[in-house]
Amino acid sequence: VQLVESGGGLVQPGGSLRLSCAASGFTFSSAVMSWYRQAPGKERELVASIAPTGDNPNYADSVAGRFTISRDNAKNTVYLQMNSLSPEDTAVYYCKALAGVWFTPYWGQGTQVTVFS
Repeated sequence: VQLVESGGGLVQPGGSLRLSCAASGFTFSSAVMSWYRQAPGKERELVASIAPTGDNPNYADSVAGRFTISRDNAKNTVYLQMNSLSPEDTAVYYCKALAGVWFTPYWGQGTQVTVFS
């Protein structure tokens, strides 16, 4: 199983970034996919999750209305569109899959997002 995040970087407040997570080694179209983030000195927190069909995405209150999670099952990729970024969004962002019959958790290596003025 491999999850490879990309798209992180430096951005000014109010800016946008789009994260991607390319998956392999499991049946992506059956997996629940999520994005988490971890800021320095803080615990890892759930940002957004999406069902295998792409229906009913869920968001943390802190990002609702600004972030959008989506998936392309044909490309085995999940995305996180992040708009109206603020310094509080600075963190390492991780992709997580719950895959297989037992919904085994798998994590990517993370991608850094830094919002600075």
